[in-house]
Amino acid sequence: MKGLLNLQKEFQNYVFKRGERMEREVVGTRRASARTRLGIYSSAYRLRLLEALDTDYPTLRALAGDDEFEKLGYGYIESHPSPYYNMRWYGGELAEFLKITPPYNKHPVLSEMAAFEWIMALAFDAPNDPVVTVEDMSKIPADVWPALVFTPHASLQRLNLEWNVPVFWKALDKKEQPEPPLKNEFPVGWVLWRRELNIYFRSMSVEEAWAIDAMRSGNTFAEICSGLCEWIDELQVAQHAAGMLKSWIAEGIIKEVVVPR
Repeated sequence: MKGLLNLQKEFQNYVFKRGERMEREVVGTRRASARTRLGIYSSAYRLRLLEALDTDYPTLRALAGDDEFEKLGYGYIESHPSPYYNMRWYGGELAEFLKITPPYNKHPVLSEMAAFEWIMALAFDAPNDPVVTVEDMSKIPADVWPALVFTPHASLQRLNLEWNVPVFWKALDKKEQPEPPLKNEFPVGWVLWRRELNIYFRSMSVEEAWAIDAMRSGNTFAEICSGLCEWIDELQVAQHAAGMLKSWIAEGIIKEVVVPR
């Protein structure tokens, strides 16, 4: 007689990969063979995972169509057995799957929509960090500004998109008929964040996208200003950077300012 642990492993293997060895351990009946009885669990596992993907990617479903979404969903499930106890995190690799897996890699708009919806969910689930205010900044001496480092809010997310998938998402969110997504002439930087229970997102200029990334990487205000000189005149760059910082603070995407000792 097999031990319980071995039976559990074979049952898990059947659920994940439909391995045939487990069929020899289950008694069939006239109404249902061993394969049919085991198939109930195997099918239920896949249906629950497909429901999780449907919850996280409703706009991807609308873009791909119901039938195609189920096909790509089941394809993802077969290649990505769930390692999670919480299905909330199961779909995190879907964008990469669509990006590299035929035939979906021929339609990069699908991967970009998946990436956009996933980081929206990450922004929504992020911790409720405090935020810096303009009043807080006014108390910082001017002579230490060059060395300031800014900690982004936990909800802040960044990505570059070649397709205008946020426009498609926004139309559906307003219950309007969306136009098919269009490809941008150049990749466009986007930033997403949460304020209270609302998700906000907007596109950015090239220089602001660079500055956001530099801020997230821990660059000082002086380093950000130096990098912005690629786009902004040196005499205007400090004022320009301060203006961007003020807008970030107003939007609630800065958690804290690290003041050097």
